[in-house]
Amino acid sequence: MNLLEILFYVLSAFALVSAIMVLVSKNPIHSVLWLILVFFAISGHYILLNAQFLAIVNIIVYAGAIMVLFLFVIMLINIKKDSEPQKHLYVKFIGVIAGGSFLTLLISLVKQSMPLVGKNVLLKEGSIGLIHPLGKALFTDYVVPFEISSVLFLSAMVGAVLIGKK
Repeated sequence: MNLLEILFYVLSAFALVSAIMVLVSKNPIHSVLWLILVFFAISGHYILLNAQFLAIVNIIVYAGAIMVLFLFVIMLINIKKDSEPQKHLYVKFIGVIAGGSFLTLLISLVKQSMPLVGKNVLLKEGSIGLIHPLGKALFTDYVVPFEISSVLFLSAMVGAVLIGKK
């Protein structure tokens, strides 16, 4: 077993434990913090797959901006334990049925992927997923749509500021 495989298994275990802690945590703020750790583990997987741009975007956008928004909303609504509605038996039953269906789906997907066992994954090879080819494509082949989208985002920001000022 080489270093990349060990790192993959460590990152996978870290992501699974963090994802389970997202579900198990009673405090919603702790759940968001565990979810940030899941995003960091997923970014580690992206780096192992030689997709540095996806890893950086995942950390900046998801672990940064969206999780700050989640934390802001959770703290704004100020969830208290005594204000939560009681869970009825039929809601728990529907949850068990949905969870069992999802587990059945996961098991069938793992069984379908068994012919792929023993195949090697291309690691640290090629230029797919690197920032340089992506930037070159954006500023040569797709420069017009890229600039149009930047003007669209700028107008959306100006509109949001004008609406927020009223």
